[in-house]
Order: sequence, then structure tokens, then C-alpha cells
Amino acid sequence: MPLPDGNNFIEKFAKSFYNLFDTPATIIKEKIVAPNQKTYPWYHQKFRRVPTIDQCYTDDPICVFEADMQYRRDRQVDSEILSILRQRFEDCVLYETPDHMEKCKHLLQQYEEGSTDWFTKYGDLGAYHDVKVAYMKQKHRMVWERRHGPVGSGMKEN
Repeated sequence: MPLPDGNNFIEKFAKSFYNLFDTPATIIKEKIVAPNQKTYPWYHQKFRRVPTIDQCYTDDPICVFEADMQYRRDRQVDSEILSILRQRFEDCVLYETPDHMEKCKHLLQQYEEGSTDWFTKYGDLGAYHDVKVAYMKQKHRMVWERRHGPVGSGMKEN
């Protein structure tokens, strides 16, 4: 006559021996490790947004450094987005070769608009620039537009 499950002495001993090691490890994992673990639902780390350079005090080097690092990350992201747009257009041209001018026109327009926006923000700054240089470029552009109208429209008459 077989014994019911759980009444066997060897099974009870093996289960209690297992629980002797498993229970503390499970408690530590559930109560300490899991609540303090940083989990991201994406594959890259998401940095918190910091004050921009125009919100920093002039004598606060930490704020300026954080704004510069955020600017560099943003520029890198914008450059990658532009690279993806360019790659999409090139892939479309390769795939639709005979009549790619009409089938890939919307991708070319997206890429040209993106590259224009990228150049407006980051172009003509030189190889070694920081957030202050980019901020001054933006400020000078805004002053120009206030005085002369949108860039590229010619100078307005006074």
C-alpha cells in the first residue's frame, strides 16, 4: 500500500533541508534586492532631465557641467535619429531603384527637414563646442530674427 504524498520521512527531510537554504535567500531577494533594484523597461538608461544652461547660475559649475552633459546626450540622440532617417531613405532607394524618385520622395523630405533642423541647432559650432556656444548661437539667431525676420527670407526694410 503506497503512502500518501508528504507522509514519507525522506520527502519531509528533503523538503525541510531545501527550505533551510531557500527561505532566507527568497526573503533577502524579495525584501531587499528587488525593491532596491533599478529596472528599466527599455534597453538604455534614462537620465533625468536637468536644468538647461539658461537656468543655471553663472557661478554654479556643477549645473553647467550637468547641462553640458545633457546637451551632448541630446546631440548624440539627434544625430542618431538623423542617421536612421538617412538609412531609411538609402534603403528605399536601393529597394525601389527604377522609380525611387517618386516612391521615396516622402523619406527624402523627412531626411531633408531633419537635417535642416539638426544644422539649425548644431551646425557651424566647430568640433569642440559646449552648451554655452550652442546657447549663444540660439540667442544670436533669435536676435537676428527679431531684427530682420526669419533667417533666409532676406533682410526686412526699416
